[in-house]
Amino acid sequence: MSSEENPYMIELKDIHKKYLLKQAISGIDLQIKKGTIVGLLGPNGSGKSTLLKMMAGLIYPTSGTILVGGRKPDVHNKQHVAYLPEIDNLYGWMTVRETLKFISGFYKDWQAERAAEMLVKMELDENQKVRNLSKGMRARLKLIAALSRNVPLILLDEPFSGIDPSSRAKIIRSIISEFQSDEQTILLSTHSVNESEPMFDDVIFLQNGQVKIFDSTENLRETYGCSLENIWEKVYG
Repeated sequence: MSSEENPYMIELKDIHKKYLLKQAISGIDLQIKKGTIVGLLGPNGSGKSTLLKMMAGLIYPTSGTILVGGRKPDVHNKQHVAYLPEIDNLYGWMTVRETLKFISGFYKDWQAERAAEMLVKMELDENQKVRNLSKGMRARLKLIAALSRNVPLILLDEPFSGIDPSSRAKIIRSIISEFQSDEQTILLSTHSVNESEPMFDDVIFLQNGQVKIFDSTENLRETYGCSLENIWEKVYG
């Protein structure tokens, strides 16, 4: 089957990942469809960040096969994937404008017009120093950097971590408005289930490095008769 006919952006077969004595991922099989926004949910230590890093080509599985867009992720994966890590890797001495210009230099697919539009939507002052931004404002800037790229896959690791409700709302609205379902797939890990639920097409619940549940948001609501947040409590409570 050619990549044009393949409906899946991400394919994982029997993925295991071990760090010294810790088994982070244990036998995961997944197929994530193109053109969807997928929530990756689970408590700390469930394997979310490890899974995203493997998809981004930053680390490799101990065993098993990963295909992203029909190819194995590697060090050249940044041409096909935008990855937003949970850690803050911005330079405090740069202004917002300088930060985006600096990041744009690494990617041929950078869309300057989209970045400028999102600056306005996110209410960021391009002349402000990054060191003077609140945590929520820095989170908005990191998201602009990820969403300003024209790539088929966007991986967002805890983009709402520790930020205020106002920033969370703006970020979620921006993800939804910028999402190009005919061209992109987004995989997003988060603990902010309640606010994020409206944008998820499908949801993966991870537990101890294994897939506990993987289904469409619609099917899960019908099956459990409640919201994703309540399902979280039933799965991990």
